[in-house]
Amino acid sequence: MLAHDGRNYKKLHPVVPVHREKLEKFLGRYWDYYGKLLEFKESPTPEEAEAASAEFDELFSTKTGYHALDDRIAKTLDKKSELLIVLKHPEVPLHNNESELGARAQVRRRDVSLHTMTEDGTKANDTFLTIVETAKKLGVSAYEYIHDRVSKRFRMPSLAETIEAKGVLEMNYDAG
Repeated sequence: MLAHDGRNYKKLHPVVPVHREKLEKFLGRYWDYYGKLLEFKESPTPEEAEAASAEFDELFSTKTGYHALDDRIAKTLDKKSELLIVLKHPEVPLHNNESELGARAQVRRRDVSLHTMTEDGTKANDTFLTIVETAKKLGVSAYEYIHDRVSKRFRMPSLAETIEAKGVLEMNYDAG
């Protein structure tokens, strides 16, 4: 996930003005490249994938003379296959922000309630939050879903069935 790799560059805090300039210049090129990957996803071709791979090699073979930046660039180059999975699978997102947002809800809840007291409480809390977040992503009322299950009416399809149905609908939509 190239967008998340970019966070590592934000951790660099050069004191020397020339190092700051080199970092800013490199980050400009970095985010320009990221923009090109976003464009690639819109209309991927094998030729564009090859060009993007070559441009990655060129960008992340840069030597700036700022040791910390050069070290960071080399680490990014070492992760090329992970970071450029999108070239083989354009359907893969360039970031995992949705996953992070889902986890963030759990962290916020934990911080507010100062943690659970038992392992069972933690499991219950995690299960409840998973149901709520999954229902939200599926466009299902979490309240109605939980009420349906607790009351044992089972008038609503399970979340797993809803996920499956939406997956089938998406596949049919893409094919048609």
